[in-house]
Amino acid sequence: MAAIFDKITVGATAREGGSIMASFMDGNPSLKGIHQEIKSKMEKSVEDFRGHLAAARTGRANVHMLDQIKVDYYGTETPVAQLGQVSTPEPTLILVQPYDKGMVAAIEKAIRTSGTGLNPMSDGTVVRVPVPPMTEERRKDVVKQLQKTLEDHKTAIRNIRRDGNDQVKKTAKDKLISADDEKRAGEEIQQLTDGEIKRVEDLFKSKEKEVMTF
Repeated sequence: MAAIFDKITVGATAREGGSIMASFMDGNPSLKGIHQEIKSKMEKSVEDFRGHLAAARTGRANVHMLDQIKVDYYGTETPVAQLGQVSTPEPTLILVQPYDKGMVAAIEKAIRTSGTGLNPMSDGTVVRVPVPPMTEERRKDVVKQLQKTLEDHKTAIRNIRRDGNDQVKKTAKDKLISADDEKRAGEEIQQLTDGEIKRVEDLFKSKEKEVMTF
């Protein structure tokens, strides 16, 4: 049986050990769409996890710390960054300048009740968010929260694998691919799953080190 991935230099869909690899599924008309859907969904899950990591609190002010906080903007849950200019004029301060001054109080409330431990203040025009130094206990809490988020995203990736395998099985049942093709596709989906899970785990380890560095 030929290897699932053949090394080539173009049309790559995966990288392993620095080598560029081609996808068997991408080369099969009956499996190409399934492969692209799986890959796209897994990449979106990884990027969503990356967003959570960027928003995680560390000892230094970061505009992305407010990325996961949403405000009720006339009935629509809207990210803080879309409601005003967010900046870090100082290493320990985040400044939010709302485009609509009528949203100042709502933004302040959303940040205060977000569970991030931040205590914003406003003067009716801008919202100031002090970022105090983190205690060791608080750092451990942040890592614990990120660990849960990691597990949630690993589960999401595995669910995408399950759905992809179900699609492959249906394609085989419909006689559009052979039993051998079904097996190769299943192995390729597992390789893709392993790779994306390793990506989120590596991202977590890097962030954990950043958070726990005093």
